[in-house]
Amino acid sequence: MRSTEFTLAVLAVLAYVVLALTTHGSVLHGDTLTAIFQFLAVPMVIGLAQMVVLGVGQMNLSVGVVTGFCAMVTAWLMVDVGLPAWLALIAGLATGAAIGLVNGLIVVLTRINGFIVTLATMTVIDGLRYGVHGTATYQGYSPGLTRLGQGSILGVPTVFLVAVLVAIAVAVFFRRVAAGRRLLASGGNPLAARLSGVSNDRSLVLAHLLSGLLAGVAGVIVVALSGSVNATIGDDLLLPSFAAPIIGGVALAGGVVSVLGTCLAALIVRLVDVAQAQYSINPDWVDLIVGAVVLGAVLITQLRGRTTQ
Repeated sequence: MRSTEFTLAVLAVLAYVVLALTTHGSVLHGDTLTAIFQFLAVPMVIGLAQMVVLGVGQMNLSVGVVTGFCAMVTAWLMVDVGLPAWLALIAGLATGAAIGLVNGLIVVLTRINGFIVTLATMTVIDGLRYGVHGTATYQGYSPGLTRLGQGSILGVPTVFLVAVLVAIAVAVFFRRVAAGRRLLASGGNPLAARLSGVSNDRSLVLAHLLSGLLAGVAGVIVVALSGSVNATIGDDLLLPSFAAPIIGGVALAGGVVSVLGTCLAALIVRLVDVAQAQYSINPDWVDLIVGAVVLGAVLITQLRGRTTQ
């Protein structure tokens, strides 16, 4: 475990202990613990979706709206088209992957930075979200899927277990799979990677494709967990998508990722949300705190980089 990850683990434990002591133990109750981990699943996966593109030195501004769009498409396929739940879920995942693939291809073919490309696609998909079903809500699509999403295995929420499995898969990809190591090589030093025979273009496309796929996973989790979806889903996911990997120690310049750090940072941000609910804090203050922490993490990273040079 790296020092950043160890520090985040200690901070998460301390934050939880402080919450337990100052709320008369309410966060120790089973229902509260279940809610904490149920609603941690989406921030974890969204953070990983952003982490993948940060690994190649790019950003994806569209992960939030892609999550919402995939959730709307999945619900639409079940309710209006009549597809079985398992087939609609696959289609939702494929939708996210396809959007990520398009993002990657546009970045490579136009040589425009992913920040600008995903800003544009974010705007387009934001409109498409409302095009699926307007401002209305899809609900009652699959009682079995909802029971599974809101259920638990040995006391652990099912959706959180799915998020953990996704995190393990992403960690294995970067540690054990050649494509993952090539992706980090392209992010760390594109020139050296190219001289070593690594296709930087292929790495960019793969990173955006995986980012879109993970956003699709987050969308499917939303469908299973909430029992109803509308076009506003994803509006509040952009800041958490950056907060988790940046606080978790992922390098903005590319080449370094941290799955464990991203997940721990997502947990800390989740605990901030819990504190907001427990202490009845204005939600705007939560965004201010998270934004300030992200800015601080970026500044510290910059200072470390200058010190090591």
